[in-house]
Amino acid sequence: MYCVEVRDRIMIAHSLPDPFFGPAQGLHGATFVVDVAFFREELTAQNVVVDIGAALDVLKATLQPLAYQNLDALPAFAGKLTTTEFLARHIFDNVAAAARSGALGEDGPGLAKIRVTLHETDLARASFEAGLG
Repeated sequence: MYCVEVRDRIMIAHSLPDPFFGPAQGLHGATFVVDVAFFREELTAQNVVVDIGAALDVLKATLQPLAYQNLDALPAFAGKLTTTEFLARHIFDNVAAAARSGALGEDGPGLAKIRVTLHETDLARASFEAGLG
């Protein structure tokens, strides 16, 4: 399986109001490095997995509504615990929708799967990965 991965980052604020999260229950900031990996069984006619420029554009457009936002104040996240895992799925859903809609060009529909990884620090990260079929 072939893979191409692109990267960007976002800074957000949020709280995780559940005793499970200890001191992270209160409002705090986070800077996430976000990696999106695109997988394909066979290369395209141009011998690529996906157009890297288009992949970077899709990732940037997906992250833009979250960047520098307090996630607690966004209606889409009302009542949600915006954990790293939750955000990985949210970003995956948006990137996958973009791939299906043609935002990655004609390469998007042939992708086998996508993985989104959010790095909280150099010591901790969380991912969501699924097929596009």
